[in-house]
Amino acid sequence: MSEPLMRSRDSVLESLRAGPHPDILIIGAGINGVGVYWDLALQGVPALLVDRGDVCSGTSSASSRLIHGGLRYLEIGEFALVRESVEERNRLLQDAPHYVRPIPVWVPIDSLLGGALASVGRFLKLVRKPGRKGAMVVKLGLMVYDLFGRRDRTMPDHRMVASAEFRRAIPDLAPSTRYMAEYYDARLTAPERLGLELVADAEKACPASLAATYVSLVGQDGGKVVLEDTLTGERFEVSPKLVVNCSGAWVDRTDPPLGIEERLIGGTKGSHLVLDHPDFAARLDGRMLYFETEDHRICLAYPLDKRRVLLGTTDIRTDDPEDTVCSGEEVDYLFEVMRAVMPDLVLDAGQIVFTYAGIRPLPASDQVAGAISRDHSVRVFDPDGSRSFPVLTLVGGKWTTFRPCAGQIVDMVLARLGHERKVATTGIGIGGGERFPRSDEERSRLVADVSRRNGLPPCRVEALLDRYGTRALDRIDQLPAGGQGMLANLPGYSSAELAAIAKNERVATLSDVVLRRTQIGLLGLATPAAIAELAAVVGAALGWSAARIDDEIRRTERLLATRHGVPGRT
Repeated sequence: MSEPLMRSRDSVLESLRAGPHPDILIIGAGINGVGVYWDLALQGVPALLVDRGDVCSGTSSASSRLIHGGLRYLEIGEFALVRESVEERNRLLQDAPHYVRPIPVWVPIDSLLGGALASVGRFLKLVRKPGRKGAMVVKLGLMVYDLFGRRDRTMPDHRMVASAEFRRAIPDLAPSTRYMAEYYDARLTAPERLGLELVADAEKACPASLAATYVSLVGQDGGKVVLEDTLTGERFEVSPKLVVNCSGAWVDRTDPPLGIEERLIGGTKGSHLVLDHPDFAARLDGRMLYFETEDHRICLAYPLDKRRVLLGTTDIRTDDPEDTVCSGEEVDYLFEVMRAVMPDLVLDAGQIVFTYAGIRPLPASDQVAGAISRDHSVRVFDPDGSRSFPVLTLVGGKWTTFRPCAGQIVDMVLARLGHERKVATTGIGIGGGERFPRSDEERSRLVADVSRRNGLPPCRVEALLDRYGTRALDRIDQLPAGGQGMLANLPGYSSAELAAIAKNERVATLSDVVLRRTQIGLLGLATPAAIAELAAVVGAALGWSAARIDDEIRRTERLLATRHGVPGRT
């Protein structure tokens, strides 16, 4: 792979050892911490970003993989959040088009006027609890949604789908479905890769910036913060002028070592299933079903490709940020609510190839889960007797609005440093979204040209563009002509492609590649034979010993079994 390259993790750790260190320390490399890191770098202000795991390896990797306006938030009166979300969705469709892509959404509805009176109460903020919504209420909400989407408009307005059309398209919808609304939102096809690209872009813009993965906060003493390499146990001391805590669901465990004991987070758990179900995928035909359950939660299902369907999500109160395993009860619940929408759909545990769960870092609240605000806030903790630097702690935050959230925090940081903002972050192409083809015709011409010049089959060029955007053009120059060197057990990947990922994308563990640099885990492709073959390629690229390779295989297999419910693992 040619430009742009990321420094290796070993190189970053060497800079931590040697110093000097940036004045700003960001804790948490989820999307909000990464967004702050990127925004600061564009202002010419370096920061040290640390995470006890990989980039976007916590809640940011466990979302419904959507960039959306949050239609349901209208129900509880969060109009400002919905407007901001819809506008940001439109911008990200333009700035990161390689990973943020339009998706039509169908909303099945069983009544015309259901919930109208209660919706008026929610609109006036007299009621916060979610409830049933009929076609009239949904249509009014979608009219507001369309109005908010006028700025930087990218997609069509909503419509009500005729009964004959939706019955013909999905004939096994429940007989109770009387109406269907259609609107557009956006899929986020590779959230972990988008986060990584933001890190790479930040370090290109501001080379003094450092992002250290698998490095955790241990404690602080006066003006010094102690960090620890979670893979080796090595410790480092830094002396920041300001700390930004973006550790999400772990905020209440990250703040105490900094001398802050206040409870801020009241998380909810959201679990998802990935089903190998070609028939289900075909029935959805590229659409997302977005439906209300009997207990007034919102669930969704949409195809990831021609075989796999993503089904989610639960919304269960929890105070444990480590409660990130999809339970058997949640599987049963998701199957039950899906069958209520499509009663004849055959669903069973044997179709599950991957599960994941994450904790939404919502503000501490006594309200029911669906009524808790999804907006973010920033708490400021000024220096005290035991800590010489201020701490800005983020509460809440979501994928769709990471950029305005980061902008608010960065403006606070710049004000404390006495700096002016140099650039806005809107309109800046992110990673492989820069110069990405804007139309099907442009894309077809690019694919044909690259295929002709490099001797790769057009389908292979298409796959690489989907995975890396325009950064695929750098990678293609390094690949063997004619599509040679494909892995026997992962025929969609070549050894050269995976070796480039290992060498140039700050890979520290095999699971980084399986779960975040690729979709091998998500799509159920991580068979034991595939893991062994992949480990050999990654290990050779990173100079791992045979013993290290064996250890990485065992760790990855165990993680797939215990965290992601992958069958056939011990």
